[in-house]
Amino acid sequence: MGIKMDKVISYCGLICETCPIYLATREQDEEKRYKMRVDIAQQVKEHYGQECKPEEVTDCDGCKVESGRLFSGSRNCEIRKCATGKDIENCAHCNEYACERIEKFFATDPDARVRLDAIRREL
Repeated sequence: MGIKMDKVISYCGLICETCPIYLATREQDEEKRYKMRVDIAQQVKEHYGQECKPEEVTDCDGCKVESGRLFSGSRNCEIRKCATGKDIENCAHCNEYACERIEKFFATDPDARVRLDAIRREL
């Protein structure tokens, strides 16, 4: 059973269409969008140990965009920097998979590993 490739899979294995930041970016209702950003700020604190105010949760069209809106956390993401520097589709395509950097990320999102492992098996 493979991964549906019609979904946008980020470098680290997240699915953009299910990312809370991506969803908040597309939310039309301002009140609902703000509440989503409050939740995101809390998740950032819980999962990554970083203080983040709802106002600091910037819009994002996905970390693979070449031009457009990019979440500040994605802009500074070491995994993204590595993958773009190597010009690879995602970490599953890397000769160094699974490196220490991506292993650390998998601790916060084990489903990302499942997706990237599945992609790697199909290469």
